[in-house]
Amino acid sequence: MQLDKFVEIKDVEKQAWEALEKSIMYYKGLPVGTLAAYDVSVEALNYDQCFIRDFISSALIFLMKGRTDIVRNFLEVTLRLQPKEKQLDAYKPGRGLMPASFKVVSVDNKEYIEPDFGEHAIARVTPVDCCLWWVILLRAYSVATKDFCVAYRPEFQEGIRLIIELCLATRFDMYPTLLVPDGACMIDRRFGIAGHPLEIQVLFYAALRAAREMLICEDQENKDIIVAIDNRLPLLCGHIRQHYWMDLNRLNAIYRFKGEEYGKTAVNLFNIYADSLPYRELDKWLPRKGGYLCGNVGPSQLDTRFFTLGNLMAIISDLATEEQAQAIMTLIEYRWEDLVGDMPMKICFPALENEEYRIVTGCDPKNIPWSYHNAGSWPVLMWMLAAAAVKTNRTHIAQKAIEIAQVRLWEDEWPEYYDGKGGRLIGKQARKYQTWTIAGFLLAKELIENPTHLPLISFEELSPELVSRACEFELNSVHTLLFG
Repeated sequence: MQLDKFVEIKDVEKQAWEALEKSIMYYKGLPVGTLAAYDVSVEALNYDQCFIRDFISSALIFLMKGRTDIVRNFLEVTLRLQPKEKQLDAYKPGRGLMPASFKVVSVDNKEYIEPDFGEHAIARVTPVDCCLWWVILLRAYSVATKDFCVAYRPEFQEGIRLIIELCLATRFDMYPTLLVPDGACMIDRRFGIAGHPLEIQVLFYAALRAAREMLICEDQENKDIIVAIDNRLPLLCGHIRQHYWMDLNRLNAIYRFKGEEYGKTAVNLFNIYADSLPYRELDKWLPRKGGYLCGNVGPSQLDTRFFTLGNLMAIISDLATEEQAQAIMTLIEYRWEDLVGDMPMKICFPALENEEYRIVTGCDPKNIPWSYHNAGSWPVLMWMLAAAAVKTNRTHIAQKAIEIAQVRLWEDEWPEYYDGKGGRLIGKQARKYQTWTIAGFLLAKELIENPTHLPLISFEELSPELVSRACEFELNSVHTLLFG
């Protein structure tokens, strides 16, 4: 019986690798990425393209297996697609932006790369996260190869600089977080995450950390960017750790907040009204020693939904403190049926239902409750769960999740996502042989078996003194926090 199970699991891994190989996209004979999905049973639409965010899991498993050429080619191809000049046309992609995806087209027997910056996407959503993932991947490539020469090339230095300039541009906002529209990240449909969604803030933080390691002080432009990064990082870190955190102690504090406070002595900086939070549900749901980072914070807004990617990447990137990281993992373990269920893992929890669903999503038929981005289950998130489990020395959590998923993913032909409260239904519109599902599974197993790969995506702790000082300044004065 045990031998049969072992053989079956080996077959799962073998089929996963075969499917991943089939998904590789070639340009002029060179591997440059992976297709979003290799499902020949349905119309391709844009699933025959290589998406930057989708390719991350494939790129990381390729790096861990020593196949660095495809990652280097991907980085070079996408860098060439990055606009380098300022645009006067508001409908053109801005300087420094990275495309959401690209595909290889053939015209008169000549191959070309055709990018999509969101102008062809459903609802024309802006791919804010792609720039951030690109910087994170470039750093992962440098760490994996133990060679920063590619990152130090002038064109790559310019590419990094343009992305960071875009993120640090002068803006109307008064906080160290990055202001973005709805649908700007993995959740790329209307879902009420406009403003300062956790996922973007965590990727922003990781990209700043990565850029800080790769930028060299060879000219004034780089020096200015490095100074800006050094100024922003502790402020961003302290802001997220303080204002996005939710546990029973924090819930009690918010419950007693006063509203309409004015001036430098205000405690309720965002004017959160206590009655706007689902206290009864949170009081029952939060374990005594658990906690998590909330989904969004803004004027009179505290989105208390649990967003998985943001919380797991906060652990991996060292944005969360050690205590917060352990509390997040405790929450996942304690609320296993809600967050993991029969298919790791829920993209968020809970789902929007009834009138709230209709108002927030615009009656999106793909985002019905417990489906797709509205609390659907996405197997790709397993690799982040595995990385967070390694980071916190709680690998049993990830091992349990992998055991739940591996045979079923094979039998279900590697679907994009699952529906239902427990993740028992294959997603109503899910593609099969979804590449990031396949790569996410392989990557999760690799991280558990070889935790020495974690430094590809993780960082050392940011100076505690800088972060605590930033928190202290913010408590005293928002103006002081931002402008010194």
